[in-house]
Amino acid sequence: MLREFRDFIARGNVLDLAVAVIIGAAFAKITSSLTEDVIMPLVGRIFGGLDFSSKFILLGSIPADYPGPMTYEALKAAGVPMLGWGQFLTVTIDFLILAFIIFLLVRAANRIIAKREEGPAEPAAEPADLALLREIRDELRKKG
Repeated sequence: MLREFRDFIARGNVLDLAVAVIIGAAFAKITSSLTEDVIMPLVGRIFGGLDFSSKFILLGSIPADYPGPMTYEALKAAGVPMLGWGQFLTVTIDFLILAFIIFLLVRAANRIIAKREEGPAEPAAEPADLALLREIRDELRKKG
């Protein structure tokens, strides 16, 4: 059983998948930073300084003895029921960016694979006079 497991792990596909997962996790962090630190602040600036990640709708009452700030993060940590539509919007944009970049990568890979499968281009047909000269040369070699 251990030998089968070792053979399974040693296959190229499993190793490729492991590398892809690790790179994907790192790439997801880059995409999240792009969304949270670049895109959403620009969108907020366009809409007059609006920070979407902190937008929410309360679905219940805040406990009377709640001493903390009235921010999304603090209320969420306190267990107050709410609909965090701003955070959802941020994560959705993050997903769309990541999906678009993966689409571009897969599209480029498919083009490379298609070119590789086509193989090298066939040489162009030689001109008739060159073919005639080759035939004459071959005939002279036979006689000589």
